[in-house]
Amino acid sequence: MDARLSAVEQAQASNSESKNRGWISFSFIIGAVAGCAIGGMGWISNLIVFLINEFNFKSIAAAQIFNVVNGCICLFPVIGAIIADSYLSCFSVFFIFSCFSVLGTVLLTFSVTKRQPCDMVSSFCKSPSKIQFSVLYTGITLATIGFGCTRFILSTMGANQFDKPKDQGTFFNWYFFTAYASAIVSTTVIVYVQDNVSWEWGFGLCAAAIFVGLAIFLGGNFSYRRDKLQGSPFKNIARVVTAYARKRKASLSPQSEDYYHESDEEMKMQAMTPTKRLRFLNRAALKTEGDIGPDGSITSPWRLCTVQHVEDFKTLIRIFPLWSTTLFLSIPIAVQSSLIVLQALTMDRHLGPHFKIPAGSVAVIVLISTSISLTIIDRFICPMWKRLTGFSLTPLQRIGVGHVFNILSMVVSALVETKRLQIAHNHHLQSHPGSIVPMLVLWLFPQLILVGIGEAFHFPGQVALYYQEFPASLQSTATAMVPVIIGVAYYSGSALISLLQRMTSWLPNDINNGRLDNVYWLLVVLAVLNFGYYLLCAKLYKYQNLEKEIHSSVDSDN
Repeated sequence: MDARLSAVEQAQASNSESKNRGWISFSFIIGAVAGCAIGGMGWISNLIVFLINEFNFKSIAAAQIFNVVNGCICLFPVIGAIIADSYLSCFSVFFIFSCFSVLGTVLLTFSVTKRQPCDMVSSFCKSPSKIQFSVLYTGITLATIGFGCTRFILSTMGANQFDKPKDQGTFFNWYFFTAYASAIVSTTVIVYVQDNVSWEWGFGLCAAAIFVGLAIFLGGNFSYRRDKLQGSPFKNIARVVTAYARKRKASLSPQSEDYYHESDEEMKMQAMTPTKRLRFLNRAALKTEGDIGPDGSITSPWRLCTVQHVEDFKTLIRIFPLWSTTLFLSIPIAVQSSLIVLQALTMDRHLGPHFKIPAGSVAVIVLISTSISLTIIDRFICPMWKRLTGFSLTPLQRIGVGHVFNILSMVVSALVETKRLQIAHNHHLQSHPGSIVPMLVLWLFPQLILVGIGEAFHFPGQVALYYQEFPASLQSTATAMVPVIIGVAYYSGSALISLLQRMTSWLPNDINNGRLDNVYWLLVVLAVLNFGYYLLCAKLYKYQNLEKEIHSSVDSDN
C-alpha cells in the first residue's frame, strides 16, 4: 500500500512539475512571438509606401509585390512545419529562420541608406542603383522566408509544452492575442516612425524587435520540452496516390481481412473496414501477392497503405470543396488590402493640424475590429446563441456569417470609391497625377471594420473546422491550411489585378484616372457567387469528428 501511494504521489508531483515547467516555457515563447510579430509586421505593413516613395515603383507594381510577399508569408508556414516535422525540430526551425528575418530586415535598412526619397508629385526622381535594387530584393526575400517559416512554428511548440487540452487552449488564446496586439503596434508605432522619422530607424526597429524576440526564445532553452520527429504526414498522402495508381485495375474485395491494417491496436479501431465512400481508393490498402513479406511487414510502402491512411485521404478529398470556397472568400480581402493603401495615399489623412495618419497604418482598423469582435462573439453572441437554440455555433455557420460580412465590406468599398472618384472629377484632379482628393481617409474605416467583423467569424471557424475534421495524423498541420488559403488568395488577387490591368482601363498607375469602384463591384459579384457555392457545399457536407464532439457536449450539459 505504501509503495502504491508513493507511486501516486510521484506521478502527481511529476504532473505538477510538468505543468509548472510548461508555464515557464510559456513566458519565453510568448515573448518571442511578440518580438518577431512586431518586427515582421513592421516592414510588411508599409511595404507599398516604401516601394513607391523610396524606389520609385509604380503604384500598381508596388501593390503586386505586396501581394506576392504576403502570399509567400502565408504559404511558407507549411514549409516550416514540414521541415520541423520531418528533418529538424520546431526549436531549430525557429532559430534558423529567425536569423533569416534579422538579416533580411538589416539589408532593408541598408537599402535606403544614402537614398534620395522620391516625391510623388515631383517630375524628377533619381533611379536607385543596381546594387541598391539587389540589396532591396535580397532583403525582402530573406525577411519573407524568415517571417513566413517561423510564423506558426511557435504555436505548435507552445501547445506541446502542455499535456492538458485546457492548458493548451489557454496558450492558444494568449498566442493569438499577442499576435494581434503585436500587429497593432507594428502598423501604428513602427509605421509612424517610418513615415515621420526615417525608414532607416523604422527598419532598424524591426530588426531589433526580431533580435530581442530571438534572444528571449533562446533564454528559455532550459525549460522547453523537445518532441521526437514524426515525419511528414504528406508522405502518407503521396503513398496512397501511388499505391492506388499501381493497383487501379485490381478487383476490390468485400472482406475486411483482405485489406492491410496498422499493427497498432488503436489504429485498428479507427478504421477496421474501408468505407464505401470513394471506394475506388480502397485499392491502395488491398493486399496483393508480394505486398507482405514473410515476417508480416510491408515489402514496399509505395504499393500498400493502411486502411487508416486511405480513409484520411478520403477525408481530405471530402473537405476540399469547402477549402476552395474559403479561397474565394479570401481573394477579395487580399485585393482590398493592397488597393486600400493606394486609396489612402490619394486622400486627406490629417487628423487635426499636426497629425497625419500613415497610409500603411490604415489596415490597423481591421486588427482592432477583429480583436473587439472576437471578444464580443466569445462572451456574448456564442452564449446567447446556445441559450436560444441549445447548440453552439458550428464552424460552418461561423464561416457563413463571415461570407456575408465580406460581401457587405466589398459593397461599402465600391460605394466609397465611387464617392472618392466623384470628388476627384469635380475638382478636376484626374489631370494632375498624385493630387490629393479633399476627402478624409476616415471614409475607408467602415469597410475595414466590416472586414474585421467578418474575419472574427470565419477565421476561428476555419481553424476549428480543419482541426476537428482533419484526420488525426494531419491535425498538427491542420491550422497551417488557413495561411495556405490566404497565401493562394494573395497570388490569385495579384493575378486578377494583372488581368484587369491588361484587359480594362480600371487600374492605371494614377487611380484618380481609373475606375477602382468597378473592381470592387466585380469582387462583390464574385463574392456573392462564391457564397452560393459555399451554401451548397455546406449543405452537402456531413460532419465527422466534430459531430461526435457536439453530441457529447450536449449530453454532458444535460
